[in-house]
Amino acid sequence: MENTQALEMQPVEQTRAPRIKDPIVRSLLRVFWILLIVTVVEIALAFIHYSTQFPPRMILNIIFICLTVVKAFYIIGEFMHLRHELKTLIWVFLIPLTLLLWAITAFLWDGSSWKHMRERDRSDIQATVPWQTVKHEND
Repeated sequence: MENTQALEMQPVEQTRAPRIKDPIVRSLLRVFWILLIVTVVEIALAFIHYSTQFPPRMILNIIFICLTVVKAFYIIGEFMHLRHELKTLIWVFLIPLTLLLWAITAFLWDGSSWKHMRERDRSDIQATVPWQTVKHEND
């Protein structure tokens, strides 16, 4: 109780300066500004794309994914304290995450190619007996 009263009686400039010099506060402020800048860049790119259709949608998605990974790196590094851990522990998290991302990408790629192959091959069906003849709506 006495500490809060002592802080209330001091001018604001005297209480703010020692807190900013603290290395933990400086580190958190650095992370805050980095996350803020990355978020502002993402929002600006979204508005630019919305009004001018530039950059193309696929490139914009890749940029968003990369910026999201940067934000995730800083959040995990600072707030989960992974940046200060042993390199072995970092690799224990990083290798399964990389394999998971690779698996998701591979499944999406394979599913997309399977869908296109199925659509393409649907029109190439050859009837072996007359009752198997495929009638299309365009015929």
